[in-house]
Amino acid sequence: MLLTRARARTASVVLSALVATGLSAPPAQAASRVTPGSFTGFAFDTCNTPSNADMDAWRTSSPFWGVGVYIGGAELSRCTKEAETKLDAAWVSRQAQRGWRVLPIWVGPQADCADDPYTSRIDTSKRSSYAAARSQGAANAGAAVTRAKNLGIPAGSTLWYDIEAFDNSVQDCRRSVLSFLSSWTKRLHGLGYTSGVYSSVASGIHVLDNADKLSPGSYAMPDQVWYAWANKRANTVIATKWVRRTSWMPHARVHQYVIDTYATYGGVRMEVDRNFLDVGRGSVAPRALATCGVRVDFPDYRLQRRGMTGAQVEAAQCLLKKKRLYGGRVHGRFDAATVRAVRSFQHGRGIRVTGSVDAPTWTALLSDGASPLLKRGSVGDAVRRLQRGLTAALDDRVTVTGVLDTPTSAAVVRYQRARGLTANGVMAGETWADLEAGRR
Repeated sequence: MLLTRARARTASVVLSALVATGLSAPPAQAASRVTPGSFTGFAFDTCNTPSNADMDAWRTSSPFWGVGVYIGGAELSRCTKEAETKLDAAWVSRQAQRGWRVLPIWVGPQADCADDPYTSRIDTSKRSSYAAARSQGAANAGAAVTRAKNLGIPAGSTLWYDIEAFDNSVQDCRRSVLSFLSSWTKRLHGLGYTSGVYSSVASGIHVLDNADKLSPGSYAMPDQVWYAWANKRANTVIATKWVRRTSWMPHARVHQYVIDTYATYGGVRMEVDRNFLDVGRGSVAPRALATCGVRVDFPDYRLQRRGMTGAQVEAAQCLLKKKRLYGGRVHGRFDAATVRAVRSFQHGRGIRVTGSVDAPTWTALLSDGASPLLKRGSVGDAVRRLQRGLTAALDDRVTVTGVLDTPTSAAVVRYQRARGLTANGVMAGETWADLEAGRR
């Protein structure tokens, strides 16, 4: 992950005790949800745990909804010493409440055949089928769970073991790693947590997949994998020379697609890796809220005025009725009562008052409502309103799915560019304000 670029440091006695036992604080109140849960979208990871202020700046301006942080392990000091001073239960709780998905990373003993000068290694002794390596894996899983509980990360969450690249042609080294990670997974399951493994796609992840293919059942496989492959493609597709297409599919992969890069959002610059997640069930929209029993989703929204009839008049009447501006029946006839309701809505939104539902009025009427922070992976009725509003604003169909997917994110960027706003694909502040005011 980030260990290979960091300068090796000698862990202090206090830090060594911490990562060996996982004991850092009294048990904390659990975070608000299992993490990462079901999600398809972006995350970043970094050696140093960002401050609350930095997280807040990136929350409203970056595409990320997930953050990978190191929570402990014998090799933690190679990456950072700051993680243990900034990362605590209050930090985790605060980020969870603000919608972040925290990806807890444990970095313990590394492969004996890894090139870097790690101070802690996985035991390669073949005695009793690599019993020493299995014991190490179980011990690290137990320590990681203790640390996770102290941070308020609840059972059911995924804990990630960071196994850096190694020479997978060395048999005893490879088998000891497999034994270690198998025991890590089994112990996590016994303690109620989900098992994740991070590694290079051509190294640790390939070794896991190959072992499962050639000797199924010999090793417990992680529930999810997080693979490093710097191909700059934000997806979870893996070349078949390393991993079978069906392995950890669907929704059990995280792809680290850009490594060791600097990014600036909200005026805050950090060195990070970029990741694309597809985990759990993926981002799945909940059932849509009830309308008036009429259709409100259309591939385009046309001018509606007095005397016209049809499905789009019904849609306008329904939306106006929900805003308590129209008290009549939803009958699809653009009558005098509908004209009055439209004029009232236009006046309230600062739109030119015509009494007709034109493009600006459709844009505002369709998007009007609560204005939550939305970005890639967000789901719900606010996303549906966004998708309808963008269809009207851009004169270009945005399919209404209730999931802020790649096409919707691209449409947000187009709208932001048209309005002269920061084109980051994030729905917040000015972007919502312009859309709800009918600006196109």
